[in-house]
Amino acid sequence: MTGRSHDPVVVVVEPKTPGNVGTIARAMKNFGLTDLKLVDPPELSEDGEAYGFAGHAREDVLPNADEVTFEEIVENYHTIGTTAITNEDSRKHERFPFKTPVEVRESLETVDTQTALVFGREGTGLDNDELTRLDEVCSIPASGDYPVLNLGQAATILMYELRSLTVEETQLPDVERERAGESDIDRFYDFFEEFHRSIESREHKREKTRVMMRRLLGRAHPTEREITTLTGIFRRANDLLGDRTFGDHTDGDAADDPDNGQTDLVDADAADSEREDRTAADSVHTD
Repeated sequence: MTGRSHDPVVVVVEPKTPGNVGTIARAMKNFGLTDLKLVDPPELSEDGEAYGFAGHAREDVLPNADEVTFEEIVENYHTIGTTAITNEDSRKHERFPFKTPVEVRESLETVDTQTALVFGREGTGLDNDELTRLDEVCSIPASGDYPVLNLGQAATILMYELRSLTVEETQLPDVERERAGESDIDRFYDFFEEFHRSIESREHKREKTRVMMRRLLGRAHPTEREITTLTGIFRRANDLLGDRTFGDHTDGDAADDPDNGQTDLVDADAADSEREDRTAADSVHTD
């Protein structure tokens, strides 16, 4: 976390389920947080749920957790309380105004201070009296029919959104993909246009398709492997086609019918079949 001297601490007020404490500790480990503080926690046995759910956080985050009072957190930290239920407007201030996790991250990006992310009890969360003593309120947008998240889930989502403040490097590469070189993409266009000339004689149709293909690949950002594969397909198709063209394309309304060329071919096949049937019938009558 370059340029910041304080990572947020994570506070859980009166958790009832050791497994949730372990889940939160694990999420902290995932997203670069180390300082866990518990207000009136249950017993956290090394053979119990908390350590079982903590993953690698059982080695440091969980055993180093501090037991504190709510007053200590309020007195020593800039506090951000979490809640699933907010007020609708400013007539009541306990749960309004509120920030989403993304807005919390954007706010903390501009300030370096000792911050505590405060989570409440399973089922009831933080009560109004506790929220009024905290500096800010955060709520995770969720379905209006069922906005209440599991304690461990809510903590994980908030810490995930803050990862740019707490994690210097993730396991992901710097970029998701590397776009193929423009010369390779232009080479693909050449083979594609050669193929298109073999099946479409109308220049205005080819021009529209040419632009559409360029826009499609422009959005897709193909990799070198992808563009090489596509180029190979059209190069092979061109080799097989040679100088042949298909369809008797003419200008006019009929030419604009997308099914016109295919229908002509079908009708021609049907006519050939009918001639063969008549020949066979004549042969029978002759005999």
